[in-house]
Amino acid sequence: MKAWAVIRNEQPLECIEVPDPEPSGSEVVVEVTRCGVCHSDLHFWHGTYNMGGGTVMRLADRGVTLPRAPGHEIVGRVVAMGPDATGVALGDSRVVYPWVGCGHCARCEAGQDNLCLAQRIIGVMQNGGFGGLVKVPHPRYLVDHGELDPSLAATYACSGITVYSALRKIMPLPPTAPVLLMGAGGLGLAAIAMLRAFGHERIVSVDLSPEKRAAALAGGATQAVDGSGADLPARIMAAAGGPVTAAIDFVNASSTAQTALASLDKGGKLVLVGVAGGELTLSLAGMIFRAQSVEGSNTGTLQDLRDVIALAREGRLAPTPIQEFPKDRVNDALMKLHHGDITGRAVLVG
Repeated sequence: MKAWAVIRNEQPLECIEVPDPEPSGSEVVVEVTRCGVCHSDLHFWHGTYNMGGGTVMRLADRGVTLPRAPGHEIVGRVVAMGPDATGVALGDSRVVYPWVGCGHCARCEAGQDNLCLAQRIIGVMQNGGFGGLVKVPHPRYLVDHGELDPSLAATYACSGITVYSALRKIMPLPPTAPVLLMGAGGLGLAAIAMLRAFGHERIVSVDLSPEKRAAALAGGATQAVDGSGADLPARIMAAAGGPVTAAIDFVNASSTAQTALASLDKGGKLVLVGVAGGELTLSLAGMIFRAQSVEGSNTGTLQDLRDVIALAREGRLAPTPIQEFPKDRVNDALMKLHHGDITGRAVLVG
């Protein structure tokens, strides 16, 4: 099969030939028809993560070898099945849950593949949706998207479940409790849509881009704050009518996390989602006196994907803006994302 792969970090992806995956046991092979382009793919392209304090984590140190095709927001058709695969049929179109674990540890058995210590992530530890075919270890990782636009449905495999999982960590909240969203990219816009689906009424979005702030307001944010300039926590609290009850940082750089923490009310919670990287300085006594909490959120579970797809199929979830690219323009899509020129989500077609 053809695959658009990272050959060398921070160099353009190249189209290469790799062997077609062959299913055995319960495995299923899916022909990719849609694949989202995610900030995680950008980090894969860079090959590094900023862990703060001058520490850099290299994907090579986690066992990632190149060349490899990224891509984990996948919709595709079932084209081959192992002899033990049941529950799907050839030709079925499905969303692929990509955060697969080892399958036998306590976390995997509890449905928390995303917290497995030996993950086999599609698009990271094995070739992903930037290739023509992906191998899925079991049909349970395939979710029926029904009549949903397949480009939109693909984004739910990462963007959708990442947002859903983060929101579950701050809920339940009164509908009028102010929620702060740092970043109005694809995740931030999906969070606005999901909060609205849950009946939430006070959403403050922060972004540097005027276009993205406009998209946030159009999507249902009650306030959109310019993330540049001085006194940002004060401006956030002015927009929210006081300190915020909860904040979700979809950027998660040192500056955004510190701003979100400084905007929190007593008893407030900050959920960290993005992987821009850096560090967060905490006053330990201050955390006690203000009874605040900070929690990391790592993608979502298979059940989260089923829940988000169901929410969308019920018509309760407003669609995130989608910009489609043919697969041979993957480098254009990646660079547009790199430069912040995508409002919503980028999706490869074909």
